[in-house]
Amino acid sequence: MHDIQESLTDYIQKHPSLKYIFYGGKGGVGKTVMAGASALWFAGQGRRTLLASTNPVHSLSGLLGQDVYGKPTAVNGTSNLWAYEIDTHETIGRLKLDIKQKIQWFLKFAEISTQADAFVESATMNPAFEESAMFENMVDLMFKDEYDVYVFDTAPTANARRLLGMSKVYSLWVNKMLKSRGEAQSLRQLLSFTKKKEEDPLMDYLVSFRDRMGHARELLTDPEKTSFFFVTLPEALPIAVIKRFINWFHDFGIPVGGVIVNMLIQKAQVQPGAPEFVKNRVKMQQSYMDEIWRDFDGSVRALIPLFDNEVRGVESLSRVFDQNWQNWDQVAQP
Repeated sequence: MHDIQESLTDYIQKHPSLKYIFYGGKGGVGKTVMAGASALWFAGQGRRTLLASTNPVHSLSGLLGQDVYGKPTAVNGTSNLWAYEIDTHETIGRLKLDIKQKIQWFLKFAEISTQADAFVESATMNPAFEESAMFENMVDLMFKDEYDVYVFDTAPTANARRLLGMSKVYSLWVNKMLKSRGEAQSLRQLLSFTKKKEEDPLMDYLVSFRDRMGHARELLTDPEKTSFFFVTLPEALPIAVIKRFINWFHDFGIPVGGVIVNMLIQKAQVQPGAPEFVKNRVKMQQSYMDEIWRDFDGSVRALIPLFDNEVRGVESLSRVFDQNWQNWDQVAQP
């Protein structure tokens, strides 16, 4: 018999300053549902809550049964809760113009007579550029500080890893750029006939960007404000994904809140005459639950049953979070 040592509710109550909550895991494990359920719970505590999707394949509108694409939208049927499927297209366009301006500054500084468009096209064709845009949107939301709690439904974990890791990657890149830029500026002044110090808007931008990324990293690694929860099914592939990435999140300094197991078949309701398919699924899930208890000992925060209907709308979401304290042999019927 295994028990949850500290439930999701217990964890949240022990961290009253939590402000940025992320849900991640392999695709299809129920990240959106868990993010929606916990956001609804926070809103029910009287805290202004924003449920935001940083997953390019958005599903919040479908979950909530209303259009929340493109801007924070009040969620019907409740209070204190807004939802937002982030539109990256506008941000990508803005970033392209921004990059073009920075490249033009550089070309002018280096006295290179060529157009910036080719450089811009090369820089923005990388598939990771959309993730950069998503990161910028996420950071903008965090910095605006318009809500008490932000719950993020992230992309599958590999993408989330890159997304949340960008603050460190950007910081390393900018520091190298600043060093190179400073050396070039010093050499240019040394070779110049005039000792007048030239304005360098690109250097100013790099310093500002470094400070911005430093602040983002500060927020993302603050264990009192931030927590990343992994959602899994009692199956081989989702568990393997968590094992692969959980240590990376620890090493990177992003606080890991724990593991949530979703879609458990309720053993108490499986009768002796049940189909062999159902009995085999229960047996399979039990074997993977043994693995979960062993490998994530003390980190399992919730066991969510397999519902007989799809979770859609505020009423369904409220039931999900109500189930989170249950342990393996007592997963209740929703």
